[in-house]
Amino acid sequence: MVCAGCGAQAPAVEQDAYPFRCSRAGQDDDVDHVMARVLDTASIVFPRGDEPNPFVQYRQLLHSYHVARAHGMADDDYVALVRSLDDQVARVDGRGFRITPFARSAALSEHLGFAADGGVWVKDETGNVSGSHKARHLMGIMIYLQVLERIGLVHPPLPALAIASCGNAALAAAVVARAAGRALEVFIPPDAPPAVVDRLAQLGAHRTVCRRDPGVHGDPCYLQFREAVRNGALPFCCQGSANGLTIEGGETLGYEMIAAQGVPALDRVVIQVGGGALASAVIQAFTEAVALGVSTRLPRFHTVQTRGAFPLKRAYDRLAHRILEAGTAGGVLQRELRYAATHRSEFMWPWEEEPRSIAHGILDDETYDWFASVQGMLASGGGPVVVDERLLVEAYDRAREATGINVDHTGAAGLAGLLQLGREGAVAPRENVAVIFSGVQRGA
Repeated sequence: MVCAGCGAQAPAVEQDAYPFRCSRAGQDDDVDHVMARVLDTASIVFPRGDEPNPFVQYRQLLHSYHVARAHGMADDDYVALVRSLDDQVARVDGRGFRITPFARSAALSEHLGFAADGGVWVKDETGNVSGSHKARHLMGIMIYLQVLERIGLVHPPLPALAIASCGNAALAAAVVARAAGRALEVFIPPDAPPAVVDRLAQLGAHRTVCRRDPGVHGDPCYLQFREAVRNGALPFCCQGSANGLTIEGGETLGYEMIAAQGVPALDRVVIQVGGGALASAVIQAFTEAVALGVSTRLPRFHTVQTRGAFPLKRAYDRLAHRILEAGTAGGVLQRELRYAATHRSEFMWPWEEEPRSIAHGILDDETYDWFASVQGMLASGGGPVVVDERLLVEAYDRAREATGINVDHTGAAGLAGLLQLGREGAVAPRENVAVIFSGVQRGA
């Protein structure tokens, strides 16, 4: 575990069992302190096989696995731990973790004018645990926490877990926490969907409603979440800036896309962005696949935000302007990326007004995992996309009609981004483009 901002390496797990946040974070140095696990790609082989559980299939790419093995846990015992936890998840949610469908949509491909050897490839996460990709992030963290218990590095009483969310992330956290028998504090906004609030209550999560204070910038849920963490709660969340291990659980989604049979090399991946963990995870998964020799190149990554709030595009544009102004001298890109990582407030800050959109799940005041997304877009030749409400509704209607997938407006926002790119003439008919449908349409 290494901080992507300052380069500090996490201490040995015996010294700090929870290497979720850089020890230098909070020093008011304007560095984007985000802990990231770094793979030894020279000694790891990308897993192949037909194991249906992604956390078993891709265990050798998880930090928790290497911690477990380094402390004497046999491979069979680690697998048994994952399967046991997954069984508990299935008892709570009615389903455990399985590799989710990834296939070409003939109807969407035809509608967007793709050729027979191109098309739109849909990764369907609506049937995943709790109805979205969010549970992947939390399952990765929980496996690590259970490994710590099993190898004797932590002992009861265990700290409570905390998360800030308006919907899908909260539900995912509540399901996984309930499966593991852990107490969970959820910070939610006043307008959280009633169906979500009711389900959180059923799952035994303690709920705190957070209202905005006039003149205070930033998501009030996230601000109270950070206060709970400062008071001893563990960040059981989908923001890599608060818990770096949340990213690798999400990477299983990218690994599945990379390993899927019959899928051509992707030209683009279009990803909806709120806090940024999904985009960060998918970009890092594809980047690791290149390092491991599984892929020969990166697809172009595009992130999608709404006109209600687009802090990631604002950050990207400011950095792109600096790169353009710096000219073509050698090392410009890396130098400017380094500058951005150490001058966060010049690129990323809370949206000035309260964000509003029908795609409420991507209305984070900040893109917490902004740097990895900007870096991935620049490295791949992609870029950010901003869509209006009309296009979000069109994408929602088109997604449901063409695929039969019960996706919500947030989950279909990646398709809205692809529609926008198509109308700008940025996508060729023979390209293969992936979108991720994540977020099942729930009742009111």
